[in-house]
Amino acid sequence: MSVTEEMVGVERSDGGFSWRRPELGLAVPVLALGGFVIAGTADVTAAGSALGLGPRFFPIIVGSALILIGLCYVVDVLRGGHGDPEQTEDADLGARADWRTVALVSVIFLAFAGLLDLLGWIIAGALLFFGLSVTLGAPSRLRAAALGIVLSTVTYLTFVKGLGVTLPAGLLSGVI
Repeated sequence: MSVTEEMVGVERSDGGFSWRRPELGLAVPVLALGGFVIAGTADVTAAGSALGLGPRFFPIIVGSALILIGLCYVVDVLRGGHGDPEQTEDADLGARADWRTVALVSVIFLAFAGLLDLLGWIIAGALLFFGLSVTLGAPSRLRAAALGIVLSTVTYLTFVKGLGVTLPAGLLSGVI
């Protein structure tokens, strides 16, 4: 192996370490995302709920978990670990990406973001859950709609009543 190849981090055939590893390309962003989540909660100043949990509780748990997972992944890569190639019996590895589904999911998320303040969490969340489940292949639209309403309502009540986090009420502001 030439000095140039070693300097740019080409994987060495002798099993030596190389800084240019695709696995580090995943581990570093996971670490950065964890740090970003924790830093983003630093300026949140809201009172805790009756349970003692405030709006910073879950972001700190998620950010800490991301940092821990990222660190474990970096250590694994530095010790020689590497990703295994995809092995499955029922997937066509040569199949093309389903760009229609990707586009529909993206449109549903953008619509949710645009409608959240207008409709409120419960209605916009129900539409989000319903749209995603139908797009991703739910067998029954009626069941998907019912589950969307239940999930968005339970989520709203958990965050607003249980954790004291303000979510937009929208059209239901006088009802709930």
